[in-house]
Amino acid sequence: MANQIPAMSFILAIILRSTKFAWKSSGSQARLIGTLISAAGAISITLYKGPTVRSHSSSSPSLAAPSPPRLFVFTSTHENWILGCILFAASSFTLTIWNTVQVGTIKMCPQVMKIISFYSLFGTLQSAVVALFMERDPSAWALHLDFQLLVIVLTAIFSSLIRSSVQIWCTRLKGPYFVPIFKPFGIAYASTFGCLLFPDTFHYGSMMGAFVCGVGYYTVLWGQMKDEAMQKSDGGNKNDVPDQKVPLLQDESQV
Repeated sequence: MANQIPAMSFILAIILRSTKFAWKSSGSQARLIGTLISAAGAISITLYKGPTVRSHSSSSPSLAAPSPPRLFVFTSTHENWILGCILFAASSFTLTIWNTVQVGTIKMCPQVMKIISFYSLFGTLQSAVVALFMERDPSAWALHLDFQLLVIVLTAIFSSLIRSSVQIWCTRLKGPYFVPIFKPFGIAYASTFGCLLFPDTFHYGSMMGAFVCGVGYYTVLWGQMKDEAMQKSDGGNKNDVPDQKVPLLQDESQV
């Protein structure tokens, strides 16, 4: 669902009239087609899971006859796939709105570190209030030196500190589109390590839907790059005035 962010940003930009859709532009056409492909992939992931890629055998053998495979999500009894996909889609949409707000905020307040500091401060306060409201048992907040605490610490170090620093460095070195190009590969990495190292179950239907989402993601990204390249070229052509059209005397009264 995180791969839907470029398509959602394109739709939101059209609704807010911050970008113009040109039917004759190949970039706008690619962004529209990529949005439709991403939506189709998201719907297929939500409704169809397909056969199991790798099934994990249970520790206690069962003498009962195996139940027929449930290929569609709505026939599954113990998995809330639809609710999970809707929540992930809502999270991606709110992140799209947040990115749009950030663009306007940076234009009014160029101090990026000040914005990040306020964002981290208020995010921590809001998370603390919600967490204390949802979990009122004081014993649940006790820290234990176990694997869960190690995962939290490693996630904070690698996801927040190291990943952000590497992304900023790569963006400054290679441009703004270098980092987003590798985003769909996270699905393949998570699926592979989930099947090999953890007792996770993945399905062919969800993998095909993820592939379709990746195709839509790259299509929207290519269309955005194409539109920005055309805008830059048009801006350069407007600024380049031919020499024969420049008057030698700007004001005859001064001669």
